[in-house]
Amino acid sequence: MGPGLSEGERPLPRALHLRPSALAAVAVGGLLGTSARYDLGRWFPVESGGWPVTTFAINVLGALLLGFLLEALIRIGPDTSWRQVVRLGVGTGALGSFTTYSALAVDTDLLLRDGHLLAAMTYALGTVLAGSVATGVGIALGACLGERRSAS
Repeated sequence: MGPGLSEGERPLPRALHLRPSALAAVAVGGLLGTSARYDLGRWFPVESGGWPVTTFAINVLGALLLGFLLEALIRIGPDTSWRQVVRLGVGTGALGSFTTYSALAVDTDLLLRDGHLLAAMTYALGTVLAGSVATGVGIALGACLGERRSAS
């Protein structure tokens, strides 16, 4: 029996952010997501002053996948066990490091600084709007998956 516990009482589980499995899931996912983003940036570079198509595509794809993942996970069961590890590893780790809204801010600032006002506005607003739509589509797809599983 631990300190401060009455007989029959169990200690509270360790906070999620302190569990080694949760930390490992985020770290491994983060490594994979960051590597994927870096590689895409190298394979599809953007010229100085050009519209940052690669970063735009990365952020919109990440929004779609995150919407799908979270909706699908919630529809197949509570946020416990393997679903929690998948949410942390794929959602927080991989997709969190794959998407890059800090690059959105920097790219927008560089476009503005170099006098490309229209490109900066369409890029910033386009990313947010397309990301919102992509998230909605991802959620709808995740909901369809949940409906199919429950009908089976």
